[in-house]
Amino acid sequence: MKNNLSRKDFLRKSALALAGFPALASLEFPNIIIPKRKDKIGVALVGLGSYSNTRLAPGLQLTEHCELRGIVTGTPSKIPVWQERYQIPDANIYNYENMHQIANNDEIDVVYIVLPTGLHARYAIIGADAGKNVWCEKPMAKTVEDCQKVINAANKNKIQLTIGYRLQHEPNNQKVMGFTRNKTYGEIQEVKTGAGYNGGHREGNWRRSAELGGGALYDMGVYPINAARYATQMEPFRVRGRQWSERNEMYNEVDEFSEFEMEFANDTIAKGETAFGKSSNYLNVTATKGWYRLRPFQTYSSVRGEASNGIKLPANPNHQQARQMDNDALALKEGKAPVVPGEEGLKDIRIVQAIMESSREDGAWIEL
Repeated sequence: MKNNLSRKDFLRKSALALAGFPALASLEFPNIIIPKRKDKIGVALVGLGSYSNTRLAPGLQLTEHCELRGIVTGTPSKIPVWQERYQIPDANIYNYENMHQIANNDEIDVVYIVLPTGLHARYAIIGADAGKNVWCEKPMAKTVEDCQKVINAANKNKIQLTIGYRLQHEPNNQKVMGFTRNKTYGEIQEVKTGAGYNGGHREGNWRRSAELGGGALYDMGVYPINAARYATQMEPFRVRGRQWSERNEMYNEVDEFSEFEMEFANDTIAKGETAFGKSSNYLNVTATKGWYRLRPFQTYSSVRGEASNGIKLPANPNHQQARQMDNDALALKEGKAPVVPGEEGLKDIRIVQAIMESSREDGAWIEL
């Protein structure tokens, strides 16, 4: 019997393996389609704000395993600019009302959700229900419940779901993880980490809106939260925190500053901070036989560090977002689990919500 397995079907069958169905993934896989594993994965950016414009779209021009093929936008004036710059055909352009029709487009394999946090879950689920693999920017969603809904949609549709934590793909942050796993400097005792900037946001910016998932903790705080988890290679069992604003005319709905503590096994403590009104960018790890740190640890191009025995970690010159997207595309083509699955994003949001609860309860410890 002739097998007319399309490229789209191949990619979806590959994704079955990472969804826990390796037997199904191997069904009806004719040898003739193996060369198609070299094809590039087609990506559609959902949301054409600053991050898509300055980092993701340029990064996709540098990737080996994926390419920009479509856009989803609510701003018609952006369409001709993007079409001219990236040669995107009319058939691959969608808005938020007709995004579900992307299900009929075999050119697009992945939708990358690059919207305000409060909109992530809605459009990630639309993408998953359309049968497209979903890459979602951090933080994954506003609530644990919304994160779980996205995971459920991904599992139901047997697609890849990954969260855009570029630092878990970044070489020096990966070296920190390796130091911990290998106990290069002994057992972890303490982590101190911060990510924030000293600036402000104009009226109308989503980062000032509680409904859209604004605030320093959601926007920047997930960096130190995630870093504390991968730097210790452990999960915290309780957290506490404090949130406040000093420019109440600007941040009357959300936090301008947040600080928190996370307690892990073996009395290991991580202390973190984030802000819109203070610059910070560091990851310090103290262990029984030395220390290691990254300063800065979450910039786009100059992450560097050192360790107590004199090791230097120079900045890697390659494009972080290109590396992240290539890794996720390659995992998709090979039917492997992504570096940062949806469950990773959910764990951080559980901590975010606990910090918010602790702040409402005057800094009480919240069990996770």
